Amino acid sequence: MILITGATGLVGSHLLLRLLEDGHVVRALYRSPAKREAVRRLFAFYEKESLYAAIDWQQADITDIPSLEEAFVGIRQVYHCAALISFLPQDEARLRKVNIEGTANIVNLCLHHQVRKLCHVSSIAALGDLREGETVNTEVSEWNPEHHHSDYAISKYGAEMEVWRGVQEGLPAVVVSPGIIIGPMVDRNSGTATLFTNVSTGMAYYTEGTTAVVDVADVVDAMRLLMQSDSSGEKFILSGATYTFRQLATETAQALGVKPPHKRASRMLLSLAWRVDALLAFLGVKKRALSRASAEALHHTEAISAEKIETQFGFRFRPVADAILLAARYWRHG
Repeated sequence: MILITGATGLVGSHLLLRLLEDGHVVRALYRSPAKREAVRRLFAFYEKESLYAAIDWQQADITDIPSLEEAFVGIRQVYHCAALISFLPQDEARLRKVNIEGTANIVNLCLHHQVRKLCHVSSIAALGDLREGETVNTEVSEWNPEHHHSDYAISKYGAEMEVWRGVQEGLPAVVVSPGIIIGPMVDRNSGTATLFTNVSTGMAYYTEGTTAVVDVADVVDAMRLLMQSDSSGEKFILSGATYTFRQLATETAQALGVKPPHKRASRMLLSLAWRVDALLAFLGVKKRALSRASAEALHHTEAISAEKIETQFGFRFRPVADAILLAARYWRHG
């Protein structure tokens, strides 16, 4: 039996559907009954609702070991998709609890139950830092603790360290590091959904910073491929294309049929914005909505290469534009 953590998220729900289509027996972890119903709606969108009844649902939290113990009975493979995504300073403790401690729990239980293989979903946020003279970030770029990183990036890097610990203790495992993942979103309150929310409600400002973007279908296909391979102790970047944030917001707006962002947010403007945001939060006027790390990331330009999985396995990525169109259709549908 295969276990999926975070089965009600963007990656987890699509992976769940694909594994069921392939005839696998899958145990899916969830926390909220409402999110289970959201997965049912996603299956219906793909005209696969008949597969929903085959899911072995298990209510559990990755930070709660007793609930996980029961979920691991009879498991031979684990896809660890559960994570907290937040760039807000007030979520630092929760990020460490869920992403680092939660992953440590998964790794420990995989070792205890002698799971055959683990696939961990990380993020390009946890990639290393370019050194002087380097121009492309890859899987071997080294993390520099002296550089400024977001709390989210630190938590995902810490989660990877737990996976590598598991590998050293004998657990076969692979890590995927996707860019911004685009696809029909089960949860409209986190991750990529914030992009669609902001654009659909009339986001006016854009930046020219760049990021890696990938179709959720490619993330799922890469994970399945790596789990079926002999690869272990390796990390693979997943990126279908490099987009500027302006380009990503513009294509999303066009797919949704709304006006695209039309005002450039300069570095100075964002630098002022995150400071004002921090001051208002300190005064108790509002909660933090923009961190220094987020503001800097919006203007950051860096080449990120997915050549490793392309070369090693002949993997080919789908056009990101098609993923944006499908995600927009589901957004309107839902």
